[in-house]
Amino acid sequence: MTAIWRRKKYLEWAGQAIVLAIVVGLLVMFGHNLDQSLKRLGLRLGFKFLDSQAGFSVAESIIPYDPSQSYSRVLLVGFLNSLKVIFSSLTAATIIGVVAGIARLSDNWLVRQMAKVYVEALRNLPLLLQLLFWYFVVFLALPKADNAISLGFIQISRSGINLFGLALSPEFSSLFAGLTFYTGTFIAEIVRGSIKGVDRGQSEAARALGLSAGVTLRRVIFPQALRTMIPSLANQYLNLAKNSSLAIAIGYPDLYAISSTTFNQTGRAVEMMILISITYLTVSLTIAGLLNAYNSRMQRSLR
Repeated sequence: MTAIWRRKKYLEWAGQAIVLAIVVGLLVMFGHNLDQSLKRLGLRLGFKFLDSQAGFSVAESIIPYDPSQSYSRVLLVGFLNSLKVIFSSLTAATIIGVVAGIARLSDNWLVRQMAKVYVEALRNLPLLLQLLFWYFVVFLALPKADNAISLGFIQISRSGINLFGLALSPEFSSLFAGLTFYTGTFIAEIVRGSIKGVDRGQSEAARALGLSAGVTLRRVIFPQALRTMIPSLANQYLNLAKNSSLAIAIGYPDLYAISSTTFNQTGRAVEMMILISITYLTVSLTIAGLLNAYNSRMQRSLR
């Protein structure tokens, strides 16, 4: 019999245990160094300040809030504002990206070129520049609410967007537009590349059966392309979630912006960085986990 220390399974478990021990050791060392540094400054790590009165107002909030409430409450407001812009932008960017990606493969020259200009122009400009453009050049240059531009059920003005009676602030609207159109360019290229990666014989066989181009794309090509899209889409979704922290540049009260105000008032830099890191890590892992689960389901269904 092979000695236990020579077995492949034993070596794999031993290797993982060693790596885990090293990681834990590094975390303990960093934590000890942080604690010693804070003690030298006369500070102690703690989160009791979260129960103190915040004392500052927030421009927009999904839940009721007033300045007399605690820091934990105002941070919850920022977290919900972040979720609001992240998931609304993810949905819109996916729709625009899929449409633009399919348009880049269109037989119509004008449609193909328009999609190409959109992708090549916006994905090569910094996102921060696009956010500033949407806020200062677009929304703040619009007419006042009394003279809003009406597009059916949508009214657009300097006060933001009114959609079916739902008022969206110019800060939210600018951040939403910037994240959506910027991320949509990358999703469009993912969709285009995945569709082109499907064997041409699949579309030829569908045409031989008398299926139209639209039915062929929807029923034959797109489901197969989806298998290669999802891992790349996950990366773009995670990028969008992290890029949402640029909201501070245009005054949208997301988690990062409110955390910055909290830090300035309390001086609790380390605690706020820990909270921000844990929050964004949790959101990112949740998005990645959902997409990985969906990807596993797709792989099983297509076997």
